[in-house]
Amino acid sequence: MDAPSFSLIDKQEHIEMAARALKAIAHPLRLKILCVVGDQEACVQDIVEAVGTSQSNISQHLAILREKGVLLTRKDANRVFYRVGDQRTLQLVGMMREVFCGVEN
Repeated sequence: MDAPSFSLIDKQEHIEMAARALKAIAHPLRLKILCVVGDQEACVQDIVEAVGTSQSNISQHLAILREKGVLLTRKDANRVFYRVGDQRTLQLVGMMREVFCGVEN
């Protein structure tokens, strides 16, 4: 094995974070949410309109993505905005948007 492979394996916390993010993302509705959010911010109502399911369903999935560290929130008055929290996850989401969602980056 070459040196870069060893250095990746040595960073166990990075591997675990990636595994948590991938588990959270590995659901059709959550992938769809991430395709909507992309590299921007989106409020719950925008996500509900774009995805086309109930607000309570979207909120449950947003909570999972937030709990696993995939999404961060920002409150503005009575609206909550969501964005991808980590640059590496953002790169992954960008690739997935391009490959699976038909969005050019």
